[in-house]
Amino acid sequence: MHHPLVFDVTEQDFTEKVLEASRKRPVMVDFWADWCPPCRVLTPVLEKVAHGLHGEVLLAKVEVDDNMRLAGRYQLRGFPTVILFTGGEEVGRFSGARTEQQVRAFLVDHLSGTASAATAP
Repeated sequence: MHHPLVFDVTEQDFTEKVLEASRKRPVMVDFWADWCPPCRVLTPVLEKVAHGLHGEVLLAKVEVDDNMRLAGRYQLRGFPTVILFTGGEEVGRFSGARTEQQVRAFLVDHLSGTASAATAP
């Protein structure tokens, strides 16, 4: 089954689209809110990185106001928060806006070789 590189996720399909999918390839989850200015800054950066990696890392987007139980499950304190999943487990997270270079560095630090393209310009 073909997955888009960037997709929306809800509480109902989080297990399938994030946890199960991360067993095949890493999934970054962007927990964001419409009222959050740093979220609006980070989203296009994450989308650019995901598209630049050509499917090596997927980007799932969770709108927190509609999915508060997910935010609670992962004990999120601020937005945006990005959590990286591999093998069905959280392997890293960061909060707040980041540059493209910082997002790529985060992926390199937490994937150690599984996303080799993360180092590409």
